[in-house]
Amino acid sequence: MTRDEMIDLVRTYFAAVDGEDLPGVLATLTEDCRFTVETHGVELTGHEAISGMFRRLWGQHEAVLHDRFTFVVDPEHDRIAARFKVTNTHQGGRLVHKSNCNFFTVRDDRFDSVAVYMAGENTLDRA
Repeated sequence: MTRDEMIDLVRTYFAAVDGEDLPGVLATLTEDCRFTVETHGVELTGHEAISGMFRRLWGQHEAVLHDRFTFVVDPEHDRIAARFKVTNTHQGGRLVHKSNCNFFTVRDDRFDSVAVYMAGENTLDRA
């Protein structure tokens, strides 16, 4: 993938996350994608486990928003890093702001690994 295609894939992934579009999220991930939250000891593999994580995230929040992206792209090695801001709107309207980084690897035009480094409370849990 080119640099711009990799950035577009990240933007597509986060648009689906923010839109609570599970098929859209899964379309950006390989079937055997490894998803980790490095700062909180979470490791998930495959669409089923990752789907459960997103369902829990969306069920615990009125909204999530990822924006203000900065990218570091390494197309030769199929890697991209994204730094961004997160706004979580909890049930009842309480806002939590975070600064996060994700590191992605790409295989067959989809992410085969996502490593999350998250400030503050863990909103992406196993169960």
